[in-house]
Amino acid sequence: MLSFGIPTTTATATSSTAVLLRASPATYSHIPSTVSPLFDSHRTSNCSSLQILSFSSRLSCYRSKATAEAAESMAGSIASPSGSKQALISLSDKKDLDILGTGLQELGYTIVSTGGTASALEKAGVPVTKVEELTQFPEMLDGRVKTLHPNIHGGILARRDQSHHLEALDKHNISTFELVVVNLYPFYAKVTSTNGVTFDDGIENIDIGGPTMIRAAAKNHKDVLVVVDSQDYPMVLEFLKGNKDDQQFRRKLAWKAFQHVASYDSAVSEWLWKQTEGDEFPPNFTVPLSLKSSLRYGENPHQKAAFYTDSSLSEVNGGGIATAIQHHGKEMSYNNYLDADAAWNCVCEFDKPTCVVVKHTNPCGVASRDDLIEAYRLAVKGDPVSAFGGIVAFNREVDEALARDIREFRSPTDGETRMFYEIVVAPSYSEKGLEILRGKSKTLRILEAKKNSRGKLSLRQVGGGWLAQDSDDLTPEEIKYDVVSKKAPEESELNDAKFAWLCVKHVKSNAIVIAKNNCMLGMGSGQPNRLESMRIAMRKAGDEVKGAALASDAFFPFAWKDAVEEACESGIGVIAEPGGSIRDGDAIDCCNKYNVSLVFTGVRHFRH
Repeated sequence: MLSFGIPTTTATATSSTAVLLRASPATYSHIPSTVSPLFDSHRTSNCSSLQILSFSSRLSCYRSKATAEAAESMAGSIASPSGSKQALISLSDKKDLDILGTGLQELGYTIVSTGGTASALEKAGVPVTKVEELTQFPEMLDGRVKTLHPNIHGGILARRDQSHHLEALDKHNISTFELVVVNLYPFYAKVTSTNGVTFDDGIENIDIGGPTMIRAAAKNHKDVLVVVDSQDYPMVLEFLKGNKDDQQFRRKLAWKAFQHVASYDSAVSEWLWKQTEGDEFPPNFTVPLSLKSSLRYGENPHQKAAFYTDSSLSEVNGGGIATAIQHHGKEMSYNNYLDADAAWNCVCEFDKPTCVVVKHTNPCGVASRDDLIEAYRLAVKGDPVSAFGGIVAFNREVDEALARDIREFRSPTDGETRMFYEIVVAPSYSEKGLEILRGKSKTLRILEAKKNSRGKLSLRQVGGGWLAQDSDDLTPEEIKYDVVSKKAPEESELNDAKFAWLCVKHVKSNAIVIAKNNCMLGMGSGQPNRLESMRIAMRKAGDEVKGAALASDAFFPFAWKDAVEEACESGIGVIAEPGGSIRDGDAIDCCNKYNVSLVFTGVRHFRH
C-alpha cells in the first residue's frame, strides 16, 4: 500500500481482505519451551506438593529447576485443569467456520466466541464458551462493546516469557489465548453497495473490537497465532497439528493481520473524507494495494517487478486494465501492462467503432469505421512497421469475422508477413471469435476489459514523493473549437480536427497528429521540440497530408519559418491547437496567409 501525507504525520499501510474469528480467553494452556529461560534462576524450596500450590508459587518452583527438561515438565502443570488450549473466534464472514471449528475441536482447543459466530459453531456441533461467560459482562450499546475487556485482552497480550505477566493473569484469574481468529464488519461492501448507504449506517459498520483484537494478537504473535483470512485455515490447522514453534510462520500471519487492519482503516478514512467538505486533495491518504501477480522482470530484465491492484473505494467497479480478464496467452509483463493500459485508454475515447494500435505506450495507428474490420486494417496501415509486435485494442466486441482477419492479416509492407501482436484487448469476444484468436498464437495475450470510469485520481512517483492530479478525462463534448482564422473549416475538416485532437491527447509530448477521414495518418511523439515532432508526423503521412487536419497537444511557440508555416506549406487544411502563446497572433497571420483554418481548443494535453 502507499501512504501519502504531510511530513508531520505518520502513514499506515494497507492490505487485502480478511476473515474474522474472535476467540476469548480460557484456562491456561501449556507454557511453550520458549519460556524455559524463566526457570534458570531464583531457586526456591518447598516445591514437593506442586498441585496444591498457587500459580505464583508453582512458577517460583519452576524457576528453581536447573534443567530445561524439568522446566518443560513442570510448565505443563500451569495449564488449565483440562489441559486444553484456547481459541478466540469472532467472524463477520463465516466462510469455512465449520471446518475451522471442527479442526480446532479435534486438536483439543476450547473455543470462545461472540454472538453470531458462537451460534454458527453450535449449529455445526462445536462446543462454544461465550465471551460474556469470561467477561461476566453482557454485550452492551447495541453490540458496540463485547470484547473490549481485560479478561479478553489480558489473555491475548500477556507475554509467556515474562513472569510478572503470568503472575498478573493468575492474580486476576485471567486465562491465555493461543489463537485469535477475526474478520471485520463488512464496511467496504456496505459503503460501495450499488444501493448506497446512509452516513449513520456507514458509521455503524466501522469495526472497533475486531481491529483491537487483531492488533493485540499480532503484537503478541510470538505466543498467539492471529488469523484474518479464511484461506489460511488449512495451513494453520496443519501448523497446530505439528506442535512446532515456527516464528517465521507466526510473523507472516502477524504481518498479514496488520496489513488487513491498515487496509480496513484506509477505506474508512477515504470514505469519511468524502463525507466532509474539505479540499479535493486530503492532507494525508493511503492507497491500499493488493498483489495480483509477480512479474518475470520489470521494464528491463535486471529489474525485479510485481503487479498490484488498487483496492481504494474510488476504484470499485472503476474498470481499467488492472481488472481485465486474461483469456489466453503468456503471463503479462511489466511493459505489457503499460502498453495495454495506453491502448485501452485511447480506444475508449471514441464513440464510433474504433481500432487503436499502440507501441511503447504511443498510438501508432488509429481508425474509426462502421466496419470494425476496415478500422483494424486502416489502423495497421497507418504504421505497419511499428504495429508489428504491438498492442491492438477495440471498443466493440471481437466477433468471428474480425478475429479471423486479425489472425490472417498480412503486413501492408510486403503483403506476406502475417502480423504479430503481443496483446489484443476488447470489451468482449464472441465464443467463436475467442476460439479463433486463441489459434493465432500460444503466446498472444487476449484481454477483456471494462472502460475506465471518469474522475479518478492520477498518481505518479518522483524521487521521494508522489504527484497527484485529476485524470485528463475531458470528453469531446467538453472541448470548444474556436475558429480564430479568416477561413472557417468545412464540416468534414472540423470532424478531422476533432478526431486528431482525440488522438494527440494520448501521444507523448511534444505530440503532433495528422488525420483525415477518421484515420490517423501520422504522428510525431516525444521530441524535445515541436517542430521535429511535426516533421516526423509529416513524413509518416506522406502525400495524404494534403487537406488533412493537424493537432498539436500544446501551443506553437513560433509560427513563421517554423512548425505552423511548414504545416501550411505542406498542404494541411486545418490546424487544432490549445492557443495561449504570446505569439498566437503570428500563428493566426500565418494560417491566414496560406488560407488554412486554425481552431483553438483552450485545452492543453501534455503527456510526459
